[in-house]
Amino acid sequence: MSYSDNVRGIYQQQLNGIKEAGLFKQERYIHSPQTADIEVEFPTGASLKKVINMCANNYLGLSSHPEVIKAAHEGLDNRGYGMSSVRFICGTQDIHLQLEAQVTEFLGTEDTILFPSCMDANAGVFEAILTKDDVMIADRLVHASIIDGMRLCSAMQDSFKHSNMKHLEEKLQLHSDKRVKIVITDGVFSMDGDTAKLDEIAALCEKYDAMIFVDDSHASGFIGKTGRGTHEKCGVVGKIDVITTTFGKALGGASGGCVSGRRELVEMCRQKARPYLFSNTIAPVVVSGVVKVLEILSQSTERRDKLEQNTEYWRKGLTEAGFILKAGDTPIVPVMLFNAKLSQDISKDLYQEGVYAIGFFFPVVPQGQARIRTQISAGHEKHHLDKALDAFVKVGKKHDILGKTKQEIIEMSGA
Repeated sequence: MSYSDNVRGIYQQQLNGIKEAGLFKQERYIHSPQTADIEVEFPTGASLKKVINMCANNYLGLSSHPEVIKAAHEGLDNRGYGMSSVRFICGTQDIHLQLEAQVTEFLGTEDTILFPSCMDANAGVFEAILTKDDVMIADRLVHASIIDGMRLCSAMQDSFKHSNMKHLEEKLQLHSDKRVKIVITDGVFSMDGDTAKLDEIAALCEKYDAMIFVDDSHASGFIGKTGRGTHEKCGVVGKIDVITTTFGKALGGASGGCVSGRRELVEMCRQKARPYLFSNTIAPVVVSGVVKVLEILSQSTERRDKLEQNTEYWRKGLTEAGFILKAGDTPIVPVMLFNAKLSQDISKDLYQEGVYAIGFFFPVVPQGQARIRTQISAGHEKHHLDKALDAFVKVGKKHDILGKTKQEIIEMSGA
């Protein structure tokens, strides 16, 4: 047979090497809805354990909101389970157009097109709007899906040092002869939790006649005064040419994404973006849920405000306990551990203390930058945060990392 023992051995050896390096990732199994309290089973088959979820993208706590679930049920009843086709054939319903219009209004753009996911949006947009005569200049810490999308595009690729405006300006000057220049960045960088300097980027792009692309997946719904995103926070609503984002995080937590921005660029995606042309559109049940999410967000900033308060409380507690944190003011709060095995050991110990928080390590983050990425939700109450802080302190003391410097932690862990 084609899959011989020799071929099998090649992959088994690679997997064994990943395990020996302490880089093997094991999924946990959740037996409950996505809320602040979840029931989790480890792959070893241990009994279910109720834990506090400190690492979900459920920023606004809407993944199991009763009104969202009700709307999803109504979508299922009124529009069916799935479309069984792509958009331009027979895969577009009235509610897809309704959601696109709502997202456009919410983000303050000219038009919006839905994709099966934000990864699909990022995979399709660059190839659809750029040619070999153009250049893409990306922040060096952009999300992996953006990198994949850039690879599929014939335009020239370049980068600038993370959030370094001087370096970005040098690159814009270098590529002044290109037909189209587009600066590419995350709004909130998902691994570190810092925010792009969109006001400064917008000023440079205006000076050098360049477009701006922002993936705002970790910002839509809760960053900015009314939760519109990083462009609202930075005061550049209407100045961003392309925004991609997801409905799989704060905006309901299910699936789906979009490209939103200049009317002509959205239309180019409708005509040429391969993930749009060759993938089924978002299921009606998801569309109906997201429509309700946007209605909820338009009525009040209560959830966004609570999330901000929870984030400040959590960051303050960890800092005072002596943990090393990445600087930032978003609900992404990385606890830096610098060693892959240490991050996994601490994650397991936290689980035993009733806290679900996953260790991140290479290749998800750079070598030597392992961490526990905690993520705060409006679904967390103070008792959740207090219990989680107690667990972090207890485990931190066990591993003797509280109050230690980066170098001391590295030396202790043998990295």
